[in-house]
Amino acid sequence: MSDLYSRIYDVVRLIPTGRATSYGAIARFVGSPRGSRMVGWAMNQCHAHKEYTPAHRVVNRLGMLSGKHHFPGENVMQELLESEGIVVIDDQIQNFDRVFWDPFKELGGITI
Repeated sequence: MSDLYSRIYDVVRLIPTGRATSYGAIARFVGSPRGSRMVGWAMNQCHAHKEYTPAHRVVNRLGMLSGKHHFPGENVMQELLESEGIVVIDDQIQNFDRVFWDPFKELGGITI
């Protein structure tokens, strides 16, 4: 696994229950501002990593569950988010701005 993927996983593991962030926010935080797709690829591979990584908490910039087809079962991503109190309608997190977790704001100067 690449060092970059490790850093991505480390950040994603810090997203609290009941919160969600975007691929782009993670990419910017790890120093790859145009790396949203790379974060998506990392989320697709995280199931093979030994430590649990809550990939269901990472969505696109609009709060859409764009990675849901990478979970086992059609609605698993939505079910995981809803079990944490996040409302999802038509594959989109409702009030995304309220549940959005910005690693720059939340982690401050922490370096991952």
